Amino acid sequence: MMKIAVLVSGGGTNLQAILESERRGENPNGRVTLVVASKPGVYALERAANFGVETAVVRRKDYETSEAFDAALLETLQSHGIDLVVLAGFLSVLGPSVIAAYPNRILNVHPSLIPSFCGPGYYGLRVHEEALKRGVKVTGATVHFVNEICDGGPILLQKAVDVKPDDTPQTLQKRVMEEAEWKLLPRAIAMVCSGEA
Repeated sequence: MMKIAVLVSGGGTNLQAILESERRGENPNGRVTLVVASKPGVYALERAANFGVETAVVRRKDYETSEAFDAALLETLQSHGIDLVVLAGFLSVLGPSVIAAYPNRILNVHPSLIPSFCGPGYYGLRVHEEALKRGVKVTGATVHFVNEICDGGPILLQKAVDVKPDDTPQTLQKRVMEEAEWKLLPRAIAMVCSGEA
C-alpha cells in the first residue's frame, strides 16, 4: 500500500476528487495519509480533516532560503513514510532535493494540454485567459511526472475539453476541472500505485 501526500495551496477541489475516488475503492494500492498546505487556513485542510487525513503546513515564508524550505518539506514527507507526492494546486516550486528524493514519484496536474500554455507563470486562471486569448477550440488537462523543468516532466495522461464560444476564464476553468482534472488525477495516482506507470 503506497502512502500518498497531497500538496495543496487553496480550496482543495482536486484533493476532494482524489479522496472521493479513494473512498469508492478506485485506488486499492494507495492511500492518502498526509495533506501538506503551503499556508494555514486554506479550505483544503478542512477537506482533509473531513476524511480523517493528517495535515501539516509548510510555509515558504517561514524559511530564509528555498533550500531550507525544501529541507523542511522533505523532512515532513519522509517522517510520514510518503511514497508518492501529488501536487494539487500547490503554488510553491519544488527544489532539486525534493525532486531527487522522489524520482518519478511526484505527480502534477496542469490545466492545459501540455505543451500549450505551460511553464513558468502559467497557473490558475492565467492558463485559461491565455487559451481564450489565443482562440483555441480545445483545451484540457495534463497529469505529468515532475522533474526540474516547470511542467516539463513525462506526460502520463491527458484529456481534451471543448472551449465554448461564450466561455470566460472562470467558466473554462470550472469545465476543465470537472471534465478533466477531477477524472485524470485520481486515475493517474491509481496507475502509479498499481505499478502501471
